[in-house]
Amino acid sequence: MPTNSQSDRSLETTSDVAVTESSSLTAEQYRQKMQRRQQVQHDRVAKASKEKGLIIVNTGNGKGKTTAALGMVLRSLGHGYRVAIVQFIKGAWEPAEKAIFSQFGDRLEFHAMGEGFTWETQDRDRDIQNAKAAWQQGLAYILNSDFNLVLLDEINVALKLGYLEIGEILTGLEQKPVNSHVILTGRGAPVALIEKADLVTEMTLVKHPFREQGVKAQPGIEY
Repeated sequence: MPTNSQSDRSLETTSDVAVTESSSLTAEQYRQKMQRRQQVQHDRVAKASKEKGLIIVNTGNGKGKTTAALGMVLRSLGHGYRVAIVQFIKGAWEPAEKAIFSQFGDRLEFHAMGEGFTWETQDRDRDIQNAKAAWQQGLAYILNSDFNLVLLDEINVALKLGYLEIGEILTGLEQKPVNSHVILTGRGAPVALIEKADLVTEMTLVKHPFREQGVKAQPGIEY
């Protein structure tokens, strides 16, 4: 059975071939090809008739896990839904998004419950207490059907460091209302969580200006 990376490469190769073939088609051949593709897509959409609340995991070493999740937060707010954000680990860092989200009033609840990165706090016991308190706060929102989306930011890191037990998290996710969504971000998502999730995205680090060039975190990009 091919691995995910092998499948990705196969898709990329297929895509490259398709581009080459399309460039050699006449206008009429291209139109007919797109009509067939349109029909296939319409059939796929028609068959996808289910609706369900999703468990979404953004993980990997690349940048953009929280940023992608906040994009979903904005979408939900745009639809008029209520949303809750609970930040693990990096709560001592006030992100600019918090200032924007405060404009949505009681439709968005935002809790930054960590005290900073682990190398800054240097107190494992206190970090564990903060992580557990953050989880209890997040769980309260997960169980509340008034909230369409709950973002547990950097909870995967808390799991990776052993601050939280994966069994407890999975049990909590089992109790969520049928139509509500939960996003869990952070590198090092455990296998059990990935298996449980409906949508998993792994951010791959290719280049980073901090590592390669010594560029510091900048407003509007990192925070």
